[in-house]
Amino acid sequence: MKDQTKIIAALLVGAAAGAAIGLLLAPESGSELREDIADYVNDLVEKTKDKAKVTADDVKEYSTTLVDKAKTKFNGVLGTLSDYKDEAEGKIDQAKAYAGDAYEEGKSKFKGEADDLNSTVQNA
Repeated sequence: MKDQTKIIAALLVGAAAGAAIGLLLAPESGSELREDIADYVNDLVEKTKDKAKVTADDVKEYSTTLVDKAKTKFNGVLGTLSDYKDEAEGKIDQAKAYAGDAYEEGKSKFKGEADDLNSTVQNA
């Protein structure tokens, strides 16, 4: 974008210099010549302002589009993270249930073995 700006600036300066030289060499009176130069410079300034406004609008539109794309990607990543979180929570719940079942099964086996050992000791 900097190269385009430099080219546009160089063209405008060149056009202004060429026009000024052309007007200076034209066979007109001083006041007419100054008026023509002033008109040309004013037109050039207006065209430059218009071009600057168009460029600023283009930059604004581009930045808005870029921000929208970034928001969309960010929201997609958040959605994916949320899915992973939900999946992890489900696996944690499964692990808790498995651990609880294993504990109860171990407790039951231990109690059964303890009861068997107690019976054996009392019958001996």
